[in-house]
Amino acid sequence: MVRAALVTPLSGPLARYGRATATALRLWARRFTGTETVDLEVVDAHPDASAAVRHAERNEPHLLFGPYGSGPTAEVVKATSRLVWNHGGARIRPRDNVVSVLAPAHTYFIGAVEVIYHADPRVGRVGVLHGDTGFGRGVAGGAEQAAVHRGLDAERAVLPGDPPRADVLLAAGRFDDELVLARALDRDRWRAAGFVAAGVSEVLAELGDRREGLLGPAQWMPEVAPQPDEGPAASEFVAAHRELTGDDPPYPAAQAFAAGVLALRCLHEAGTSEDAAVAAVARKLDRTTLFGRFRLDSAGRQVGHRVLTVQWQDGVRTVVWPPEQAQAALRYPLRRPSG
Repeated sequence: MVRAALVTPLSGPLARYGRATATALRLWARRFTGTETVDLEVVDAHPDASAAVRHAERNEPHLLFGPYGSGPTAEVVKATSRLVWNHGGARIRPRDNVVSVLAPAHTYFIGAVEVIYHADPRVGRVGVLHGDTGFGRGVAGGAEQAAVHRGLDAERAVLPGDPPRADVLLAAGRFDDELVLARALDRDRWRAAGFVAAGVSEVLAELGDRREGLLGPAQWMPEVAPQPDEGPAASEFVAAHRELTGDDPPYPAAQAFAAGVLALRCLHEAGTSEDAAVAAVARKLDRTTLFGRFRLDSAGRQVGHRVLTVQWQDGVRTVVWPPEQAQAALRYPLRRPSG
């Protein structure tokens, strides 16, 4: 029997997403581990993620899964020497005791910059508003680097301040702050606008047709998921999740599920539950799950998985970048919603 532990928020402000990861890993443990029996313990990371991981360690799990959210994940990683399978912290730097499944925060707006530049190489200036958190600064720094790489000017400001004067607005803050900014968005001022919140179906839902044209990053969308060579296809996972919950799986669920698939593969290949051996297998692994490609570079950074760039088109999140996964072309420039 494989003992596994998930430390994730089941209460507090991130509970909605933390519970989604717990559901996904329970589904993985019960139905998608082959002949292996997995005993999964789930511990609430709120309000003290450090205490939660110490509690989880008491049962000496063979596999330890971190929480949803960069803040809680950072607390867990700091509080334990155990190998942590990171599926929910996009702002976690490479460490010996971390295996990250999701694409890092600094890549979130690279696709937005690329798709805008390809639509209009004459666009001149990108303004980036970000929250005063590690995640917000990470996303903003990556957006700035992507703009400079394309020869564009870039300027950053901290939310909830005023946006810089620019042609394109990109925002990476707390969802509540982004919602306030999106409500007041002057579409005559910007050729394009992107929000981290626009990559998630429900966050800007109250805007209705005012979401039209907004860009956002998405870690996963089942409609464009690749054919995996490890674990079940996205369609099978979605069907099982619907059967269990009545709902489609959100992106945190897919991230956690993929972490389960990959962790068990590495545990089997290592032939031991020693963390160093399992981590060594993970650092050499190059596989594709329903979540996308998994590959770490020599420093331990996740470089296989890429963030999708979506645009709200006719009320639907639509992938517009990268080209090989795009469902439609970018609608540019930003326009007022019709009606």
